[in-house]
Amino acid sequence: MKKLIALLCAVLFLGTGAQAIDVSAPSALLMEKETGTILFAKDEHAKLEPASVTKVMTLLLTMEAIDSGQLSYDTVITASAHACSMGGSQIWLKENEQMSVSDMLKAVCVVSANDCAVALAEQVAGSEGAFVERMNARAKELGMNDTTFRNATGLPADGHVTSAYDIALMSRELILNHPDIRQYTTIWMDTLRDGASSLVNTNKLIRFYDGATGLKTGSTDNALYCLSGTAERDGMELISVIMKAPTSAQRFEDAKSLLSFGFSTYALKEIVPEQALAPVPVELGTQATVQPVLGDSTHLLLEKSRAGELQQSVVLAESVPAPVAAGDQLGTLTVTAGGEVIAELPILAGEEVPRITFGQMLTRLLKTAFLSN
Repeated sequence: MKKLIALLCAVLFLGTGAQAIDVSAPSALLMEKETGTILFAKDEHAKLEPASVTKVMTLLLTMEAIDSGQLSYDTVITASAHACSMGGSQIWLKENEQMSVSDMLKAVCVVSANDCAVALAEQVAGSEGAFVERMNARAKELGMNDTTFRNATGLPADGHVTSAYDIALMSRELILNHPDIRQYTTIWMDTLRDGASSLVNTNKLIRFYDGATGLKTGSTDNALYCLSGTAERDGMELISVIMKAPTSAQRFEDAKSLLSFGFSTYALKEIVPEQALAPVPVELGTQATVQPVLGDSTHLLLEKSRAGELQQSVVLAESVPAPVAAGDQLGTLTVTAGGEVIAELPILAGEEVPRITFGQMLTRLLKTAFLSN
Protein backbone atom coordinates (compact mmCIF):
# COMPACT_ATOMS: atom_id res chain seq x y z
CA MET A 1 0.00 0.00 0.00
CA LYS A 2 2.89 2.34 0.75
CA LYS A 3 4.14 1.89 -2.81
CA LEU A 4 0.64 2.66 -4.12
CA ILE A 5 0.47 5.89 -2.12
CA ALA A 6 3.92 6.89 -3.34
CA LEU A 7 2.85 6.24 -6.91
CA LEU A 8 -0.31 8.28 -6.45
CA CYS A 9 1.69 11.18 -5.08
CA ALA A 10 4.20 10.99 -7.90
CA VAL A 11 1.50 10.93 -10.57
CA LEU A 12 -0.55 13.72 -9.03
CA PHE A 13 2.13 16.14 -8.00
CA LEU A 14 5.49 15.57 -9.65
CA GLY A 15 4.90 17.31 -12.92
CA THR A 16 4.22 20.77 -11.56
CA GLY A 17 7.55 22.14 -10.40
CA ALA A 18 10.39 19.87 -11.44
CA GLN A 19 11.28 21.93 -14.50
CA ALA A 20 11.95 25.01 -12.35
CA ILE A 21 15.02 23.57 -10.59
CA ASP A 22 18.47 24.32 -11.92
CA VAL A 23 20.89 21.48 -11.12
CA SER A 24 24.27 21.57 -12.80
CA ALA A 25 25.32 18.01 -11.88
CA PRO A 26 24.71 15.49 -14.67
CA SER A 27 22.83 13.11 -12.39
CA ALA A 28 20.63 14.01 -9.42
CA LEU A 29 17.52 12.99 -7.53
CA LEU A 30 15.27 14.30 -4.76
CA MET A 31 13.21 11.83 -2.70
CA GLU A 32 10.84 12.19 0.26
CA LYS A 33 11.76 9.72 2.98
CA GLU A 34 8.43 8.51 4.37
CA THR A 35 6.68 7.65 1.10
CA GLY A 36 9.71 7.22 -1.12
CA THR A 37 8.20 9.63 -3.64
CA ILE A 38 10.61 11.04 -6.21
CA LEU A 39 10.20 14.81 -6.49
CA PHE A 40 12.95 15.49 -9.01
CA ALA A 41 15.13 13.29 -11.18
CA LYS A 42 17.86 13.96 -13.73
CA ASP A 43 19.48 10.96 -15.43
CA GLU A 44 18.93 9.15 -12.15
CA HIS A 45 19.85 5.68 -13.45
CA ALA A 46 23.24 6.63 -14.92
CA LYS A 47 25.81 4.16 -13.58
CA LEU A 48 28.53 6.29 -12.03
CA GLU A 49 31.27 5.93 -9.45
CA PRO A 50 29.91 6.97 -6.04
CA ALA A 51 33.22 7.41 -4.21
CA SER A 52 32.64 7.47 -0.44
CA VAL A 53 28.86 7.74 -0.74
CA THR A 54 29.36 3.95 -0.94
CA LYS A 55 29.68 4.09 2.83
CA VAL A 56 25.92 4.64 3.18
CA MET A 57 25.62 0.88 2.58
CA THR A 58 28.50 0.19 4.98
CA LEU A 59 26.69 2.22 7.62
CA LEU A 60 23.39 0.50 6.87
CA LEU A 61 24.80 -2.99 7.35
CA THR A 62 26.60 -1.92 10.51
CA MET A 63 23.42 -0.42 11.98
CA GLU A 64 21.50 -3.57 11.08
CA ALA A 65 24.15 -5.61 12.90
CA ILE A 66 23.72 -3.38 15.95
CA ASP A 67 19.94 -3.66 15.86
CA SER A 68 20.14 -7.45 15.56
CA GLY A 69 22.41 -7.67 18.61
CA GLN A 70 25.46 -8.86 16.68
CA LEU A 71 27.28 -5.67 17.67
CA SER A 72 26.79 -2.94 20.21
CA TYR A 73 28.01 0.64 20.17
CA ASP A 74 30.45 -0.33 22.92
CA THR A 75 31.93 -3.32 21.06
CA VAL A 76 35.69 -2.83 20.82
CA ILE A 77 37.27 -3.49 17.41
CA THR A 78 40.95 -4.27 16.94
CA ALA A 79 42.24 -2.72 13.73
CA SER A 80 43.68 -5.20 11.23
CA ALA A 81 46.66 -4.61 8.95
CA HIS A 82 44.26 -4.60 5.99
CA ALA A 83 42.05 -1.91 7.52
CA CYS A 84 45.08 0.23 8.33
CA SER A 85 46.38 -0.07 4.75
CA MET A 86 43.54 1.96 3.22
CA GLY A 87 44.45 5.19 1.48
CA GLY A 88 42.38 8.32 1.06
CA SER A 89 40.39 9.76 3.94
CA GLN A 90 41.28 8.08 7.23
CA ILE A 91 42.04 8.63 10.90
CA TRP A 92 45.35 6.77 10.60
CA LEU A 93 44.49 3.68 12.60
CA LYS A 94 47.51 1.69 13.67
CA GLU A 95 47.52 -2.08 13.42
CA ASN A 96 46.04 -3.62 16.61
CA GLU A 97 44.75 -0.23 17.77
CA GLN A 98 41.44 -0.68 19.54
CA MET A 99 38.42 1.56 19.13
CA SER A 100 34.72 1.21 19.87
CA VAL A 101 32.08 0.72 17.20
CA SER A 102 30.62 4.07 18.23
CA ASP A 103 33.88 5.95 17.64
CA MET A 104 34.41 4.19 14.32
CA LEU A 105 30.91 5.11 13.19
CA LYS A 106 31.66 8.70 14.14
CA ALA A 107 34.85 8.63 12.10
CA VAL A 108 33.06 7.21 9.05
CA CYS A 109 30.16 9.66 9.23
CA VAL A 110 32.15 12.79 9.99
CA VAL A 111 35.44 12.43 8.10
CA SER A 112 34.69 9.44 5.84
CA ALA A 113 37.42 7.31 7.40
CA ASN A 114 38.25 4.44 5.03
CA ASP A 115 40.24 2.58 7.67
CA CYS A 116 37.30 2.59 10.09
CA ALA A 117 34.86 1.58 7.33
CA VAL A 118 36.93 -1.52 6.60
CA ALA A 119 37.39 -2.30 10.30
CA LEU A 120 33.62 -2.20 10.76
CA ALA A 121 33.14 -4.37 7.67
CA GLU A 122 35.57 -6.97 9.00
CA GLN A 123 33.86 -6.98 12.38
CA VAL A 124 30.43 -7.51 10.82
CA ALA A 125 31.31 -10.14 8.21
CA GLY A 126 34.77 -11.48 9.03
CA SER A 127 36.48 -9.94 6.03
CA GLU A 128 35.98 -7.03 3.67
CA GLY A 129 35.33 -9.48 0.83
CA ALA A 130 32.55 -11.22 2.73
CA PHE A 131 31.12 -7.85 3.69
CA VAL A 132 31.06 -6.73 0.04
CA GLU A 133 29.03 -9.84 -0.78
CA ARG A 134 26.52 -8.73 1.84
CA MET A 135 26.52 -5.22 0.41
CA ASN A 136 25.58 -6.50 -3.03
CA ALA A 137 22.96 -8.88 -1.64
CA ARG A 138 21.37 -6.07 0.37
CA ALA A 139 21.45 -3.83 -2.68
CA LYS A 140 19.45 -6.43 -4.62
CA GLU A 141 16.93 -6.66 -1.78
CA LEU A 142 16.44 -2.90 -1.94
CA GLY A 143 15.95 -2.91 -5.71
CA MET A 144 19.28 -1.19 -6.41
CA ASN A 145 19.55 -2.58 -9.93
CA ASP A 146 22.18 -0.08 -11.11
CA THR A 147 24.67 -1.02 -8.38
CA THR A 148 27.76 -3.19 -8.09
CA PHE A 149 29.98 -2.78 -5.04
CA ARG A 150 33.64 -3.85 -5.08
CA ASN A 151 34.68 -2.58 -1.65
CA ALA A 152 33.31 -1.10 1.57
CA THR A 153 34.85 2.34 1.11
CA GLY A 154 34.22 3.66 -2.39
CA LEU A 155 37.92 3.80 -3.22
CA PRO A 156 38.39 3.48 -7.00
CA ALA A 157 37.84 -0.07 -8.31
CA ASP A 158 36.85 -1.34 -11.73
CA GLY A 159 33.10 -1.87 -11.97
CA HIS A 160 32.30 -0.20 -8.65
CA VAL A 161 29.24 1.81 -9.70
CA THR A 162 25.80 2.90 -8.58
CA SER A 163 23.24 5.56 -9.51
CA ALA A 164 21.54 8.54 -7.94
CA TYR A 165 18.34 6.50 -7.74
CA ASP A 166 20.06 3.60 -5.95
CA ILE A 167 21.85 5.93 -3.54
CA ALA A 168 18.47 7.41 -2.61
CA LEU A 169 17.09 3.91 -1.97
CA MET A 170 19.85 2.92 0.44
CA SER A 171 19.90 6.34 2.07
CA ARG A 172 16.17 6.09 2.68
CA GLU A 173 16.55 2.62 4.20
CA LEU A 174 19.21 3.93 6.56
CA ILE A 175 17.48 7.06 7.82
CA LEU A 176 13.97 5.58 7.85
CA ASN A 177 14.75 2.46 9.84
CA HIS A 178 17.91 3.49 11.72
CA PRO A 179 17.33 7.08 12.87
CA ASP A 180 20.01 6.67 15.56
CA ILE A 181 22.58 7.24 12.81
CA ARG A 182 21.77 10.94 13.24
CA GLN A 183 23.81 11.03 16.44
CA TYR A 184 26.83 10.78 14.13
CA THR A 185 25.73 12.33 10.83
CA THR A 186 24.70 15.62 12.47
CA ILE A 187 28.10 16.20 14.14
CA TRP A 188 29.89 19.26 12.79
CA MET A 189 33.06 19.09 14.90
CA ASP A 190 34.25 16.51 17.43
CA THR A 191 37.31 14.57 18.56
CA LEU A 192 38.55 11.02 19.00
CA ARG A 193 41.29 9.43 21.11
CA ASP A 194 40.51 11.57 24.16
CA GLY A 195 40.76 14.76 22.16
CA ALA A 196 43.96 13.93 20.31
CA SER A 197 42.26 13.59 16.91
CA SER A 198 40.07 16.42 15.62
CA LEU A 199 37.14 15.80 13.28
CA VAL A 200 35.34 18.28 11.01
CA ASN A 201 32.42 17.08 8.94
CA THR A 202 33.01 16.83 5.20
CA ASN A 203 29.28 17.55 4.70
CA LYS A 204 29.05 21.35 4.76
CA LEU A 205 25.24 21.20 4.80
CA ILE A 206 25.44 20.29 8.50
CA ARG A 207 26.84 23.73 9.27
CA PHE A 208 25.20 25.84 6.60
CA TYR A 209 21.76 24.40 5.77
CA ASP A 210 18.81 24.69 8.16
CA GLY A 211 17.48 21.26 9.14
CA ALA A 212 20.38 19.23 7.72
CA THR A 213 20.51 15.69 9.15
CA GLY A 214 23.30 14.08 7.09
CA LEU A 215 24.32 12.02 5.22
CA LYS A 216 27.49 11.24 3.20
CA THR A 217 29.91 12.96 0.86
CA GLY A 218 32.29 11.39 -1.65
CA SER A 219 34.92 12.45 -4.14
CA THR A 220 37.65 10.95 -6.30
CA ASP A 221 39.34 12.06 -9.51
CA ASN A 222 36.93 10.00 -11.63
CA ALA A 223 33.77 10.23 -9.52
CA LEU A 224 34.25 13.98 -9.07
CA TYR A 225 32.02 15.31 -6.26
CA CYS A 226 29.09 13.27 -4.96
CA LEU A 227 26.66 13.68 -2.09
CA SER A 228 23.69 12.12 -0.42
CA GLY A 229 22.37 15.05 1.60
CA THR A 230 19.41 14.80 3.96
CA ALA A 231 17.43 17.45 5.80
CA GLU A 232 14.19 17.66 7.79
CA ARG A 233 11.72 20.50 8.26
CA ASP A 234 8.16 20.46 9.62
CA GLY A 235 8.21 16.69 10.03
CA MET A 236 9.25 15.96 6.43
CA GLU A 237 12.72 14.59 5.63
CA LEU A 238 14.15 14.81 2.12
CA ILE A 239 17.05 13.03 0.44
CA SER A 240 19.00 14.91 -2.24
CA VAL A 241 21.52 12.95 -4.28
CA ILE A 242 24.14 14.67 -6.42
CA MET A 243 26.60 12.76 -8.61
CA LYS A 244 29.62 13.90 -10.60
CA ALA A 245 29.35 17.58 -9.72
CA PRO A 246 32.32 19.53 -11.10
CA THR A 247 33.33 21.07 -7.75
CA SER A 248 32.72 20.45 -4.07
CA ALA A 249 30.94 23.77 -3.69
CA GLN A 250 28.64 23.01 -6.62
CA ARG A 251 27.44 19.71 -5.17
CA PHE A 252 26.30 21.51 -2.04
CA GLU A 253 24.63 24.27 -4.04
CA ASP A 254 22.81 21.70 -6.15
CA ALA A 255 21.73 19.80 -3.05
CA LYS A 256 20.47 22.98 -1.39
CA SER A 257 18.50 23.86 -4.54
CA LEU A 258 16.80 20.47 -4.50
CA LEU A 259 16.09 20.50 -0.78
CA SER A 260 14.75 24.06 -0.80
CA PHE A 261 12.51 23.25 -3.75
CA GLY A 262 11.10 20.25 -1.88
CA PHE A 263 10.49 22.12 1.36
CA SER A 264 8.90 25.11 -0.36
CA THR A 265 6.60 23.04 -2.56
CA TYR A 266 5.50 19.97 -0.60
CA ALA A 267 4.13 19.02 2.80
CA LEU A 268 3.82 15.64 4.48
CA LYS A 269 0.48 15.00 6.13
CA GLU A 270 -0.30 12.16 8.49
CA ILE A 271 -3.91 11.09 8.00
CA VAL A 272 -5.84 10.40 11.21
CA PRO A 273 -9.58 9.54 11.13
CA GLU A 274 -11.60 12.61 12.07
CA GLN A 275 -13.98 10.47 14.12
CA ALA A 276 -13.47 7.22 16.03
CA LEU A 277 -14.00 4.19 13.80
CA ALA A 278 -17.09 2.26 14.94
CA PRO A 279 -16.74 -1.48 15.66
CA VAL A 280 -17.90 -3.74 12.84
CA PRO A 281 -20.33 -6.58 13.69
CA VAL A 282 -18.94 -10.11 13.24
CA GLU A 283 -21.23 -12.95 12.19
CA LEU A 284 -20.68 -16.21 14.08
CA GLY A 285 -17.56 -14.91 15.77
CA THR A 286 -16.24 -15.59 19.25
CA GLN A 287 -16.97 -11.92 19.91
CA ALA A 288 -19.73 -9.73 18.56
CA THR A 289 -17.58 -7.04 16.90
CA VAL A 290 -14.11 -6.33 15.58
CA GLN A 291 -12.36 -2.99 16.01
CA PRO A 292 -11.22 -1.36 12.76
CA VAL A 293 -7.95 0.57 12.56
CA LEU A 294 -6.27 2.58 9.85
CA GLY A 295 -3.41 0.77 8.12
CA ASP A 296 0.25 1.66 8.60
CA SER A 297 0.58 3.77 5.44
CA THR A 298 -0.99 6.98 6.69
CA HIS A 299 1.35 9.63 5.28
CA LEU A 300 0.46 11.62 2.19
CA LEU A 301 2.82 13.89 0.30
CA LEU A 302 0.97 16.91 -1.08
CA GLU A 303 1.62 20.21 -2.70
CA LYS A 304 1.48 22.80 0.06
CA SER A 305 -1.25 24.68 -1.76
CA ARG A 306 -3.54 21.67 -1.33
CA ALA A 307 -2.51 20.42 2.08
CA GLY A 308 -5.04 22.61 3.88
CA GLU A 309 -8.14 21.55 1.92
CA LEU A 310 -8.23 17.83 2.64
CA GLN A 311 -11.53 16.09 3.34
CA GLN A 312 -12.23 12.56 4.52
CA SER A 313 -14.97 10.01 3.99
CA VAL A 314 -15.15 6.56 5.58
CA VAL A 315 -16.92 3.46 4.30
CA LEU A 316 -17.04 0.41 6.59
CA ALA A 317 -18.56 -3.01 6.01
CA GLU A 318 -22.00 -3.44 7.62
CA SER A 319 -20.78 -6.78 9.00
CA VAL A 320 -18.17 -9.45 8.31
CA PRO A 321 -18.28 -13.25 8.67
CA ALA A 322 -15.94 -15.01 11.06
CA PRO A 323 -13.13 -15.92 11.09
CA VAL A 324 -11.55 -12.47 10.87
CA ALA A 325 -7.75 -12.20 10.71
CA ALA A 326 -5.92 -9.16 12.01
CA GLY A 327 -5.21 -7.04 8.95
CA ASP A 328 -8.28 -8.08 6.96
CA GLN A 329 -9.71 -5.08 5.14
CA LEU A 330 -12.95 -3.80 6.65
CA GLY A 331 -13.36 -0.58 4.70
CA THR A 332 -11.72 2.45 3.14
CA LEU A 333 -10.88 5.99 4.20
CA THR A 334 -10.92 8.22 1.14
CA VAL A 335 -8.99 11.49 1.14
CA THR A 336 -10.04 14.19 -1.32
CA ALA A 337 -8.92 17.73 -2.13
CA GLY A 338 -11.17 20.02 -4.12
CA GLY A 339 -13.35 17.05 -5.02
CA GLU A 340 -10.40 15.07 -6.42
CA VAL A 341 -9.49 11.74 -4.83
CA ILE A 342 -5.98 11.96 -3.40
CA ALA A 343 -5.73 8.54 -1.78
CA GLU A 344 -7.80 5.59 -0.63
CA LEU A 345 -6.40 4.19 2.61
CA PRO A 346 -7.40 0.70 3.78
CA ILE A 347 -9.19 0.30 7.10
CA LEU A 348 -8.14 -3.01 8.64
CA ALA A 349 -9.18 -5.38 11.39
CA GLY A 350 -7.12 -4.54 14.44
CA GLU A 351 -7.57 -7.96 16.00
CA GLU A 352 -8.32 -11.60 15.24
CA VAL A 353 -11.85 -12.95 15.76
CA PRO A 354 -12.10 -16.76 15.37
CA ARG A 355 -15.27 -18.46 14.19
CA ILE A 356 -17.39 -19.80 17.01
CA THR A 357 -17.32 -23.60 17.43
CA PHE A 358 -20.41 -25.78 17.76
CA GLY A 359 -19.68 -26.27 21.46
CA GLN A 360 -19.28 -22.54 22.04
CA MET A 361 -22.48 -21.86 20.15
CA LEU A 362 -24.38 -24.42 22.24
CA THR A 363 -23.02 -22.92 25.46
CA ARG A 364 -24.02 -19.45 24.28
CA LEU A 365 -27.57 -20.63 23.46
CA LEU A 366 -27.95 -22.35 26.83
CA LYS A 367 -26.77 -19.23 28.67
CA THR A 368 -29.21 -17.11 26.68
CA ALA A 369 -32.07 -19.52 27.41
CA PHE A 370 -31.19 -19.67 31.12
CA LEU A 371 -30.99 -15.90 31.49
CA SER A 372 -34.31 -15.40 29.71
CA ASN A 373 -36.19 -17.63 32.21
